[in-house]
Amino acid sequence: MKCPFCGGTETRVKDSRDIGDAIHRRRECEHCKGRFSTYERVEKFHLMVVKRDQRREPFDRQKLYVGLRKACEKRPLPAGEIEKAVEEIEQELYRFGRQEISSDIIGEQVMERLRHMDKIAYIRFASVYRSFDDVEKMFEEIQTLLNPEKPNTESLNQLSLAEQPEPLPSDDF
Repeated sequence: MKCPFCGGTETRVKDSRDIGDAIHRRRECEHCKGRFSTYERVEKFHLMVVKRDQRREPFDRQKLYVGLRKACEKRPLPAGEIEKAVEEIEQELYRFGRQEISSDIIGEQVMERLRHMDKIAYIRFASVYRSFDDVEKMFEEIQTLLNPEKPNTESLNQLSLAEQPEPLPSDDF
């Protein structure tokens, strides 16, 4: 850290405090003994949403909240449940580590949260998000929701770790 008084590069941190979205540090220059403050913040990149028609727009947390709230309207959900879901989805999007996120990824994140929060809200959101063409498609989605996937028979045919096959004889002489 460069001293604002003498330009020296040797400074010592005297005090650090967490102030929410930043860390306040009180520093002292080793050369001139001048004291000054610095603030450290994590620089978040701004998420861009890539829409289905390839348009790009900035991620809007409020838009996500409104979509979830509409799906959950008049449903018996605990206070703060929607805000918690929005927070979790936003954190997950930042964890991807990319600046551009497909709207499909966001939609699937919302669907996953709603599936666990409230099944009616899930179907409401799915009907708009998946834009069902007819009642049969919506019925299929409801059937999938009511009857979770059965175990994959392919995985049942695989050997478990305990059932390792005998090793083949080697060609070593």
